Amino acid sequence: MQAYLFVHFKEKRTPDGEQVYFGVSKDGFLWEEVNDGNPVLWSYYGDKGVRDFTITRTKEGRFVILATDLSLAYGMLNQYQHSWDEISRNGSKCLVLWESDDLIHWSEQRMIQLGDEDFGCLWAPDIIYDRKNDDYVIHWSSSHSSNNYGEKGIYYSRTKDFVRFTKAEVLYQKEDSGVIDSAMYEEDGKYYLFLKSEKNPARIILMESESITGPFKKIEDFDQSMESLQEGQYEAPTAFKLEDGRWCLFLDFYGVSAEEQGYVPFIADQLSKGTFIRSDQSFKFPYGYKHGTILPITMEEYERLKSYKKKPSEY
Repeated sequence: MQAYLFVHFKEKRTPDGEQVYFGVSKDGFLWEEVNDGNPVLWSYYGDKGVRDFTITRTKEGRFVILATDLSLAYGMLNQYQHSWDEISRNGSKCLVLWESDDLIHWSEQRMIQLGDEDFGCLWAPDIIYDRKNDDYVIHWSSSHSSNNYGEKGIYYSRTKDFVRFTKAEVLYQKEDSGVIDSAMYEEDGKYYLFLKSEKNPARIILMESESITGPFKKIEDFDQSMESLQEGQYEAPTAFKLEDGRWCLFLDFYGVSAEEQGYVPFIADQLSKGTFIRSDQSFKFPYGYKHGTILPITMEEYERLKSYKKKPSEY
């Protein structure tokens, strides 16, 4: 029997929201807070805030968290002059990284510079293991000087040890709009890439490829699953496989006030079919989880996290 860990942040106007929070679930449907709903990790470097998490379990059993280095609470009115364009062009060229052997004790925060001077801010990283190359593909969205920091694309870098990283390359660019918030999964030897398309349509789209680095083609049936959703209201797709073999897709609904934001769940039998059924009534969250990633964990790890408590002096 397995359980699930949700690594996320909270959309708050205060700096404590843009830190690392954990939620856990025994079945993927009913979610509980960890550490009494307080942060588990706190960012002290870079922008001193973190968003848009991904977490992976390496083949050696080590856990790695990556995050966007960005604090709107500290920076939106300060260094970014209340401008998303300013963040897009001049935000952090680094991602934030933590490592752990047990999900409780974490390494010191590291700043990983994957973007050079031609990149804008690095947003929303995701990690997938490449069995063929025996390494990890980190992908994220960025604007770039090649189109004067216009429409964003998805870029990637490879690493075997999360210490040395290859030079960033293009993973996917959409001809008629920017794309952000990439999340990739393997099913039956193929790779499935969820993306937030910023136009045409302004919804989540699903791509498929025989190779982990593309080329990718669109799964049109997925568009039908999304067509009832209002455009420009959903982002940050994250998916995980339930113990019964079905897939659960969470989309971050941001078309309301910050206090009401949270994930909306969808269920599918297979990624390849692209048919997802909205299933709000089946899920329960203790509060509005914001842009994160879900990782299957053992019941022992679940119990360890449920009993985890961190004093303010321990951050």
